[in-house]
Amino acid sequence: MSEAPFKFEKANRGLMERLFEPPAVGRMSPVANVVAYFLLAVWSIFVLFPLYWVVITSFKDAAAVNQGPFYIPFVDFVPNLNAWRAQFTEDANCNLSSIGRQFGLLVYNAFAFIVSPVVTLQPMEPQICKIFLAFTNSIVVSAASTALCVAIGSMAAYALVRVQYKPKFGNIMMFVALTVLVIAATTYTRAPWWASSAVALALFFFLARALGKHFTRTLGNGDILFWIISQRILPPIVVIIPIYVMFQAVGLLDTHLALITVYAVANLPIVVWLMYDFFSSLPIELEESAQLDGATRFGIFWDIVLPLTRPGLAATTLLTLILSWNEYLFAVFLATAKVQTMPIMVAAKNAGEKGVFWWEMCAIIVVMIIPVIIMAVFLQRFIAKGVLLGAVKG
Repeated sequence: MSEAPFKFEKANRGLMERLFEPPAVGRMSPVANVVAYFLLAVWSIFVLFPLYWVVITSFKDAAAVNQGPFYIPFVDFVPNLNAWRAQFTEDANCNLSSIGRQFGLLVYNAFAFIVSPVVTLQPMEPQICKIFLAFTNSIVVSAASTALCVAIGSMAAYALVRVQYKPKFGNIMMFVALTVLVIAATTYTRAPWWASSAVALALFFFLARALGKHFTRTLGNGDILFWIISQRILPPIVVIIPIYVMFQAVGLLDTHLALITVYAVANLPIVVWLMYDFFSSLPIELEESAQLDGATRFGIFWDIVLPLTRPGLAATTLLTLILSWNEYLFAVFLATAKVQTMPIMVAAKNAGEKGVFWWEMCAIIVVMIIPVIIMAVFLQRFIAKGVLLGAVKG
């Protein structure tokens, strides 16, 4: 019996088979490789070209911008630092010595804010470099709001995964009705908001104890999760005026605390939704074994759950940081002078009296995107794992 040649050996395959058929399991054919890398190259150019354009424009002058487009430095145009000098020479407080003093004032003002409930320290408000002030405001507000949002959101997501809640619908509607009464009393009777809120909480406690047993309809964790994510679906422009009025009433306009609170609340649904999916992919047997060994619920969450979901936590943190760093609508209403952030400064440069100077605006944008790029580089190895975490369960 003669043995026929094996068709799938490389020596026995024709030209078309070598080009269009994969040489082995788990590999692509040469034509498929060429097409895939070509599409990736086209997509990379499409994604990276705006960033490249912003960077090279920041090293142009008026002639290079108006007579362009020019894309290749030292070939199409001669780079210069005019746009970068303009950010510092136009402001007398942007020299190195002034910025050095402002670092010390920033530390002093932070200390004054922390000890203000105990010791009265007046914060110092010197003439400050605008770009330095906007940059530090963005860092403080974004970092603080991201830390607060991720801490609260991750704990809320874990609770929704592992604890079954059954709040009564009647109690929820009662709480909403009392909240509306607090708003009406504060608005029309000029009652202090803290006094009316305390009275409403006391009424809710007693009414829930007295009438709660008569309510039968309950909600589940799925209803709570949908309600949380629905807060993000709501357009921010719908709630910005009530938020502005609320912070104006409590005297927190143009403060870091106002922006930190609003940013954390606005991004909380995203953190809960993402971390809920990550926590759901973890086997509950690990937590049950820890409970048998005497571990507390918070100990399990801190020592077991968070380390296992570190890639997902890193990806969620980066996404929340980017959303906070780029947020414009809340900042333009709540930050009038002292706590203006980088997006506000870019918009102010765009609407300046001397017109739109693209090269100067691009210099500010480059400064604005550097911290996000640095954070992405540090979290890169976690992000790839976080995107795929929970995709396969077994």
